[in-house]
Amino acid sequence: MENKLHPKVLLVLLTLFLSTSDTNQLQSSSHTHTLLRLKRLLNFPSILSTWNSNTDFCNTDSKASLNVVCYENNITQLHIVGETTKPQILPKNFSIDSFFTTLLRLPSLKVLTLVSLGLWGPLPSKISSLSSLEIVNISSNFLYGSIPQELPLLSHLQAFILDDNILEGKLSDWFDSFPSLTVLSLKRNLFNGSLPDSLTSLENLRVLSLSGNHFNGSVPDLSRLTNLQVLELDDNYFGPNFPRIGKKLVTLVLRNNKFRSSIPNDLSSCYQLERFDISDNTFVGPIQLASLFSIPSITYLNISRNKLSGMIFENMTCNFGLEAVDLSSNLLTGNLPKCLVSNSNDRKFLYDGNCLEDQNQHKQSFCHTEALAVGIVPNERKKNKGLSKQVLWFGIVGGTFGGFVVLALIFSVIRRVNGKGMMMMNSETKLISENVASSGYTSKLISDARYVSKPMKFGSVGLPPYRAFSLEEILAATNNFDTTSFMGEGSQGQMNRGQLKDGSLVAIRSIKLTKNYRNQDFMQHIELISKFRHHHLVSVLGHCYEHYLDDSNVRRIFIVFEYVPNGSLKSWISDRHYRKCLNWTQRIAAANGVAKGIQFLHTGIVPCVYSNNLKITDVLLDQNFVAKISSYNMPMLSNMGKVGQVNPSNLFKSPSFNKSIKSEDKSDIHDFGVILMELILGRTIKSRNVDTLKNLLQSSITADDEARKSIIDPSIRDACLDQSLKTMMEICVRCLVKEQEDRPSIDDVLWNLQFASQVQDAWRGDSQSSDSSPISPLPSRRMNFH
Repeated sequence: MENKLHPKVLLVLLTLFLSTSDTNQLQSSSHTHTLLRLKRLLNFPSILSTWNSNTDFCNTDSKASLNVVCYENNITQLHIVGETTKPQILPKNFSIDSFFTTLLRLPSLKVLTLVSLGLWGPLPSKISSLSSLEIVNISSNFLYGSIPQELPLLSHLQAFILDDNILEGKLSDWFDSFPSLTVLSLKRNLFNGSLPDSLTSLENLRVLSLSGNHFNGSVPDLSRLTNLQVLELDDNYFGPNFPRIGKKLVTLVLRNNKFRSSIPNDLSSCYQLERFDISDNTFVGPIQLASLFSIPSITYLNISRNKLSGMIFENMTCNFGLEAVDLSSNLLTGNLPKCLVSNSNDRKFLYDGNCLEDQNQHKQSFCHTEALAVGIVPNERKKNKGLSKQVLWFGIVGGTFGGFVVLALIFSVIRRVNGKGMMMMNSETKLISENVASSGYTSKLISDARYVSKPMKFGSVGLPPYRAFSLEEILAATNNFDTTSFMGEGSQGQMNRGQLKDGSLVAIRSIKLTKNYRNQDFMQHIELISKFRHHHLVSVLGHCYEHYLDDSNVRRIFIVFEYVPNGSLKSWISDRHYRKCLNWTQRIAAANGVAKGIQFLHTGIVPCVYSNNLKITDVLLDQNFVAKISSYNMPMLSNMGKVGQVNPSNLFKSPSFNKSIKSEDKSDIHDFGVILMELILGRTIKSRNVDTLKNLLQSSITADDEARKSIIDPSIRDACLDQSLKTMMEICVRCLVKEQEDRPSIDDVLWNLQFASQVQDAWRGDSQSSDSSPISPLPSRRMNFH
């Protein structure tokens, strides 16, 4: 029976094979027919001259202007970019409806780029039938009419670009239908009306470019868009108030609108801001140019043709990378800052039409008169207006204070007579809170606004605002420093775990002071430590003082940190006897988090923090496995440490002021390379073995994929894409090169980590397509191993 069935089985298998082969051939033939029909509908543009019936579209060489990408014999990406300098002109009988009907024969299409092809007509609603679309770029054509109402059916849309068309009408309020949208660009069209509120729901949005339209009205509250990096609203009719924005912006362009409000004072907290242009509006009031000049990343600053006032000083400091500044046609007074004038050959600096001490300027009276005309009242007038009230207030307070002084003197005499012996015996200290326990700050600190930083006033990175804790809170949180709260102790004091009244967990570092210090001695240090708040740092929540009994001198200071529950990164990599180790995707994410933490320390705060001596044990994981750096070079108590009063701990290392900033920068890059090596190899690396293992990684990069995977952590060998692994190895080797100047910058490291993450996610299927991210790594930033 078995012999008789055998030929039938072979026949069935052969039939199945032939049918599958025929299906693939038919599918390929169908795609060929579809693409050639598109060529014909586009009037045979020169860019498609190589397409013919014999073309293997799934295996053609890709170009920047023409590319077809296939997956499992289905076309998933179609990129066609025509002549940008000489737009294609399609005949009058062109039908955009027929064109998109043909496109529907490519149902697996995820990326569609049709640029400078002369497409004209209204954007057909049938585009919504291409339900797999993630990236759409139909720029530099002649599309007119409104955006079809059926567009929300493209629920996977990540990038939607329709620049340089003739589209018009209002934007519908359906942006909450695109939860994955990261790029929205509608520049140089004829859109009008106000922006819909649903724009504020696009939490993943990175780029919002609406330049060159007829939009008007107030800009919605964009502060919820925490990932927004590019906001371009120029050449519209927005106004009157300055928009509310997030803190991660890199580009902010509001040029040529109808804004006429004042400028918010917290712009300096946008540490990543590179391009700032608010020219050709009617912004009024004083502007804090000193804080704008010193933003770490700023390269372009244009506030020209407004009604902005303020004093400019010669000794203002400027960011070294500032390339262009335009202050012209405002109401500014004072002297030209030396930091701009001295380097005028290296940067563009315009300042005409103000009241500065220089040529081509108005007289001082002009700026004074113009300021009054737009409602800017000088500070002196405000002070004089309330002078009589101040005199009366000071009289009342002075009289009351005088009475208290007399009583205090009487009490002091009695105390000295009766209590002198008791005070000599009582040498122990008592624990008291700061003078103003209710507000969390001393009256001196509150009155001196220079020492109250933005993070102290406002919450950041999802944390409560920085504040001063009362000692009662510290004692209650740790149950009077019960032994169960003890986390560790060293020469610098001990660390205790605590729980606040709201239920949140904290870690409290106690630092003993061997010399006497008053509250006032710590004001500048409070300003510094309050800045250490970032998603990838173990952030500081506040501080508390312990005073001596006899005076206001400080005996101990407590620094309160957020509590990170999941232990160190090392324990999730090499200590596997009690827990599951991290997979490859999680390791890339951890490396990315550490790099972002380093980037913040180098560029996100002033003064910048280098030489952090990072180790994998200094990286902790929170409940969501987000990596946070716990040991960084906080410039806290450094002055006291210099004269021996305080021994710096890992959390409070003294900065290496004798090294150059470049050297300090690259020392952290080297430390990051060692952490990356441990993530790849899955074991603890001793310093004496770093060079040997670096050479091993270096040789494996130029070998085949089997050689690479043979040396890595066995638990991730089958779970990582070779291209992702190779990229991570390249980053690691580059970070560990001997010459510091040859190591990559932290920005280049982040760029390549993002690339490793993208290709890994696409391979695992975490992304919707292999090129799901609309912002791909630029070739110039990719590391080429040599």
